[in-house]
Amino acid sequence: MHCKLRVMTMRISTFAVNLLVFGLAVAPLHARDATPTLPIPPSGVMGVGEAQLTPAFWIGLQAQPDKVILSRQQIDAQNAALFAQDKSMHDLRKLPATLSADQVHGWIEDLASAPRKPLYDVDGHPVSADTLKGILDARALDAIPASQPTRYGLVVRRAALRSFPTELRVFSRKGDTDIDRFQETAEFPGTPVAIVHASRDGKWLFVVSPRYAAWTQATNIAEGSRADVLGYADKAPYRIVTGAKVYTVFTREAPAVSQVELDMGTRVPLLTTLPPDQPVNGQTPYAAHVIELPVRKADGSLAFSPALLQKNTDTAADYLPLTPRNLITQAFKFLGERYGWGHAYDGRDCSGFVSDVYHSMGVQMPRNTSSQGVSPALAKLAFSKASTHDERLRAAHALQLGDMVYIPGHVMLSLGQWKGQPWMIHDVLGMSYHKADGSTAHVTLNAVSVTPLLPMLYGKDSTFIDRMTSNVRMRP
Repeated sequence: MHCKLRVMTMRISTFAVNLLVFGLAVAPLHARDATPTLPIPPSGVMGVGEAQLTPAFWIGLQAQPDKVILSRQQIDAQNAALFAQDKSMHDLRKLPATLSADQVHGWIEDLASAPRKPLYDVDGHPVSADTLKGILDARALDAIPASQPTRYGLVVRRAALRSFPTELRVFSRKGDTDIDRFQETAEFPGTPVAIVHASRDGKWLFVVSPRYAAWTQATNIAEGSRADVLGYADKAPYRIVTGAKVYTVFTREAPAVSQVELDMGTRVPLLTTLPPDQPVNGQTPYAAHVIELPVRKADGSLAFSPALLQKNTDTAADYLPLTPRNLITQAFKFLGERYGWGHAYDGRDCSGFVSDVYHSMGVQMPRNTSSQGVSPALAKLAFSKASTHDERLRAAHALQLGDMVYIPGHVMLSLGQWKGQPWMIHDVLGMSYHKADGSTAHVTLNAVSVTPLLPMLYGKDSTFIDRMTSNVRMRP
């Protein structure tokens, strides 16, 4: 899940090597342990005023804001390595023509097992054992055939992916209705999937996407041939969504492609064969991009339809260059968005935030913190229980813009150094820190927020710094 991060173990000698990789000298730390005094504004978010809530402030701190960090060729090579080396990723092009029962069972049972702790519904009522039994039975594991042809489909709308084939939202505690324990993630329109199983009532499909394997409602998927599904991602020319989210133009004539939400990083092909002087879905296309979207026919099969995307929406003709300016600009487009566990609430969580930002620049990442922070394809500085406070602090002071900092259950995107300490933008539930009088302040954030790193407390007796498990850097 998103909030379970394994701590990598390593020898101290490996730590020293990684320090050098990240540009850190392995030397005694002298006078940088004390957290600099920062003003506390009315919001309670230490050190953050109106200026720090603008991308221009952080761009202004960059010596070379338009310097390319990774070229398109380097990004393509890293993406290829990610799919080749990271077991959390799925290269759909390499799936066999026939799937075995063991493979399908493995995907479904690896996703989620029977809940063992009490769960509560949105009204605070305990979820009964009979209800859970019915949900587990709905997976129809006994109906998985010994072998089956591999089937493919495209996501047709922003689709929730769930632990089990149910819309029931469940929570660990009464009154805590933000983190639905059955919510996994969401996939965006045009995402290819393998369709590997159906629920007992046929209303849910278990699908394998490039970054996840989970249950989604059957109405979210249109089934097509392997060539049509996998070929959709290769169509050109195309537009890349560079805004937090954009919507297709309303159309009464074609409801399936009317006001479709497209989140940051989504790639949609352009239709260039239609006459420019003819209406599309009842409207002139001259002030809009004519794009091609997948739609689901009444029988569940795949078709394609033209849709309009206004030219004044936040899209680009290609992935943005990976530069300091673009990293900051893209991250700040989510500032203030409500935290959404597993892309719920029409938003995203901490790992979804960083991966969507990087996706707008063409960089692929695993979905969850538990995979991102340990991915063999990404350059990282790992920490273990043997890592000292001084080693961790040196690493914090060496963080650069775009670095990702992982602690158990959370990831932050570094904005670099200011006022002698590292600053973060992250999708975070809240922050705690010690005030000058020794008392502890608690601030509910529950949104994409800008915070300093050093003062943030992890529980009562440790800090975020002391709980760092890895720092990941995009580098050549």
